[in-house]
Amino acid sequence: MELRTRRYSIRTEQSYESWVTRFISYNGNREPKKLGSGEVVSFLQHLAVQRNVAESTQNQALNALVFFYDKVLKQPLGDIGSFVRAKRPKRLPVVLTRSEVTKTLEQMTGRQKLMASLLYGTGMRLMDCVRLRVKDIDFGYQQIVIRDGKGKKDRLVPLPERLIDELKAHLELVEETHRADLEKGLGETYLPDALDRKYPNGAKEWGWQYVFPSGRLSVDPRSGKARRRHIHENGLQKAIKKAALQADIAKQVNCHALRHSFATHLLESGYDIRTVQELLGHADVSTTMIYTHLLNRGGKGVKSPLDGL
Repeated sequence: MELRTRRYSIRTEQSYESWVTRFISYNGNREPKKLGSGEVVSFLQHLAVQRNVAESTQNQALNALVFFYDKVLKQPLGDIGSFVRAKRPKRLPVVLTRSEVTKTLEQMTGRQKLMASLLYGTGMRLMDCVRLRVKDIDFGYQQIVIRDGKGKKDRLVPLPERLIDELKAHLELVEETHRADLEKGLGETYLPDALDRKYPNGAKEWGWQYVFPSGRLSVDPRSGKARRRHIHENGLQKAIKKAALQADIAKQVNCHALRHSFATHLLESGYDIRTVQELLGHADVSTTMIYTHLLNRGGKGVKSPLDGL
């Protein structure tokens, strides 16, 4: 309830609940009020040493437990001291060549190809694409507004010209489904924050519908209403991986590789680092700088001494 009151996303709510459950289980299902910072440190070190989790996973567990003790139990942990931290391996992102992107997309069809094309053509994150609303596609200005992205920030990305006709045709089909839902007395979608109270009929309006809706209705866990949510991201993740394998690409290709490729190809085309940072939604330009490392290393920036023999 504390998470919901503070308008945390449903995914964060589920994640935090999962970590608290795992913490209690790790401590023999003892009453959490009788546990404290010592048990929290032990659990976090267990994750890093025995479970070998990533740094981000350990941080997520820490945030969940700090929130639980501070906001739910009203027993702040305070300074828990030092503990073994999970190490974040320094890896360069997987980037596809333009030819590899073309080969991958050629193995895809329909809605999944459209979504994959948007990931590469705009630099969107996977969930940015999955949660895209109809009203946020601006065909007139040829741009897409990413609402409430990572870090709760909005940003603008370009709408690729070659996708306009295909996207319009796709939206016509989605609108037909929406009309059919309305005729059955349904047609609601999820509205963020308190917008469902501010706009009582907003959940049924066309502009608020998801661009890529689910093929079936589902019961909203918070409101109990039957609604058409967006599609699940797993389908697109599997489709992109499968397409890369069919295209005989040996790299570890996933949805984020298309975003990395978008950024790298923009820099190769001469766009400045600040523009790319803004399009990607990075808070710090140092995050974006990793793509310049890809341009300045290996065969791209260094001539092998073997070629001088």
